[in-house]
Amino acid sequence: MDAPRKIAVWQTAFLGDAVLTLPLLRALNLRFPEAEVHFFVRRGFEPLFAAQPGVTAVRGFDKRGAQKSLPAAVRLGRALGREGFDLWIGTHKSLRSALVAGSTGIVRRVGYDAPWFNRLAYTDVVPRRFDELEEVERLFQLLRPLGIKTPAPEATLVLPEDARAAANGFWAGYTARRPVLGIHPGSTWPTKCWPVEYFGEVARRARKAGARVLVFGGPGEEPVAARVAALARRDGDDGDGIADLSGKLSLPELAAYLGKCDACLTNDSGPMHLAWVQGAPLTALFGPTVRSLGFFPRGKGSTVMEIPLDCRPCGLHGPRKCPLDHHRCMGDLSPDAVWENVRGKLGL
Repeated sequence: MDAPRKIAVWQTAFLGDAVLTLPLLRALNLRFPEAEVHFFVRRGFEPLFAAQPGVTAVRGFDKRGAQKSLPAAVRLGRALGREGFDLWIGTHKSLRSALVAGSTGIVRRVGYDAPWFNRLAYTDVVPRRFDELEEVERLFQLLRPLGIKTPAPEATLVLPEDARAAANGFWAGYTARRPVLGIHPGSTWPTKCWPVEYFGEVARRARKAGARVLVFGGPGEEPVAARVAALARRDGDDGDGIADLSGKLSLPELAAYLGKCDACLTNDSGPMHLAWVQGAPLTALFGPTVRSLGFFPRGKGSTVMEIPLDCRPCGLHGPRKCPLDHHRCMGDLSPDAVWENVRGKLGL
């Protein structure tokens, strides 16, 4: 094919999925340096990727709101088809995403070969090879028809200047150099959450060892973050060295703060991906999901901690409630073991 001039990359899943698509975007930039690349993400994520090099535009898709219906997907696809795109890369297996892609009428559309309706929506289809590859390499299957193959190039999340300035300003307020541990104890999926008491115990030990602790949380996660901060202060001191920043940061600011931490501790969640993609040392706690599913943190300083159990994994994302009513995958992952890993990253 002739070199495309305007490329659409459709990735409207969860935050971590969007981060894991950055190597694909980088590969497109390297292969087609003159092309416009438009990155379609779930509405609300646009500011996070607004400064990403090689991305011409970041465009939000309101998949839980006004654009939720299948007729809306068809209308959107037809509108996009009039914008001059000559290459569409779809990373999803959903009917809605297939309808958007097929309705564009773009001359070349690449997607996965399953489910069956994808074969009607895309001009080129490839196997996802879910059981064989990690997620970044699965995404790279979509580039094979374009002559782009693995290994995937490394990609770093580049944040807007105002978000980086906010983090730098906060760090400048520290008068003494002490290692900083960032803790994000939340997740969209309840069974992915390590017990709050365990997070609190690691935070307490970090403070006692001389580290500063920042507790993060998104909208609705403020009570969990507040509980972690309270547990970290249970020695009876005045709370010096710990800050609860839950609900106070924008998504780009959260990413900027995580990227500056000397170590991060998270569940298997979107913030986990925000940390590793910036090179922050990370301890990630996996329960109902497993590293071998392929959605793990790829950073060189990243560690996945998990307990070997016959019942794991119990789903691609983790159910709302433990199917066996014991939640041992998280309960048996001890604060002692996690603290030893985190302490090594903090250099304490």
